[in-house]
This record gives sequence, C-alpha cells and structure tokens, in this order.
Amino acid sequence: MATLYIIGTPIGNLGDISFRAVEILKTAALVACEDTRRTLKLLSHLGIRVKMISCRAQNEEFAAKKVIAALDEGQTVAYASDAGTPALSDPGAVLVRMATDAGHEVIPIPGPSAFATLLSVAGGTDKTLVFEGFLSPKQGRRRSRLRELLSMKAAVIFYESPFRVLKLLEDIAEIDPVRYTCIGREMTKVHEEYIRGTAEEVLVVLASRKELVGEFSVFISGNKPN
Repeated sequence: MATLYIIGTPIGNLGDISFRAVEILKTAALVACEDTRRTLKLLSHLGIRVKMISCRAQNEEFAAKKVIAALDEGQTVAYASDAGTPALSDPGAVLVRMATDAGHEVIPIPGPSAFATLLSVAGGTDKTLVFEGFLSPKQGRRRSRLRELLSMKAAVIFYESPFRVLKLLEDIAEIDPVRYTCIGREMTKVHEEYIRGTAEEVLVVLASRKELVGEFSVFISGNKPN
C-alpha cells in the first residue's frame, strides 16, 4: 500500500518548514501541489528536484485520479497547497477522500497554518472556536452570515483579501462595534503586523492607511465585554 502525505508548508517564512516535511519531500516520487510555480520556489530553496503535478481546486478531481494512479503503482506522493495546511480554505479534501476510498493510506505532516498562527497570538479566552474561512463577497450574504456567527458564544476566524478586508470590518463594527478583534497581516513575513482592539478601533486603524497590502486573517472573540 502506497502512502499519500499531506504536507503543511510555510505561510511566509520558508524557515518554518519542518524537518519531517523536508524528508518526505526528498523521498517522494511525486509532489502534487496547488500551484507548481509556488511549490517549485519552496523545493528549489530546499534543493529538492522531484516530479510535480498541478492539483488545484479547478481540477482537483481530475488530478486526484492521476495521483491515485501513481499510488496504485506503489509510488509515495506528497501534496502541498500554496501555503499553510491543505484543506483549510485550500484544495486537498477531495484528493484525501478519493485516495482513502481507493484504499491508500493518507498521513498528515503537521505544519504552519494561518488559522493556528493567528489564534496563538490573538489573546482570546474563548472555549469554542469557529473557522469560517472566506465569507461571501456579496454584502447581503456576508452580513447575514456575520450576524449568525456573532450571535454565537464562540470566537470566529476569517480569512480575507486586502481588497475586501475593510468591508468585512465595516460590517462587523456595524453589528458589534465593541467586539474584541485581532488582525494578522503578512504573518511570518517581513512586514508582519498584528492589530488588536475593538472592531471599531481596528477599523479606524486600517481605514487610515493609504494602501492595504498582504493577506489578512481576522479573529473575533465570542466573549462580549462586560
């Protein structure tokens, strides 16, 4: 029985790759990845040369069949999304399900995740946490879902692009302006930044910027202030 390894890769700083992940990538016969260009940069940094295949959201089922064919031949395969842990707002779940259905072993190689990275420094004291990922870009759907989430007694983590993060914060501040919020921007990278405060305070800070760049992760506490 061949093995498919699900690799957690750096979300920014390439030094965050684990020793175990490097060893698996070195010994794999095939690396399936969300974007071969992105993964090639990581592999080149590590001095690894290996056959790659694109396995992204748009072709995941088709690519998974090729991966399973390699597994059927007894080849070890590693899968990596562009950054972080696969299947967390990234492709990978379809591949995992199809590989297990085909009788192959699927083993996780733990690694970085924007979700866990932000949570570790958010300072929240919530016992329950909801990972929502990306909300709908449509205002009506986004606000409706936000109201549902903020009515729960649970913290929530979102991912958002620099093009929509202000709209997200505006909606949160309108629904609950004093809810504790922590934003991580460009985490583990050169311009890494964390902004903490009420939803309204964080909105004011970001709205004052001439330009917003980088990827954003947003933590909203489920504990309302006394």
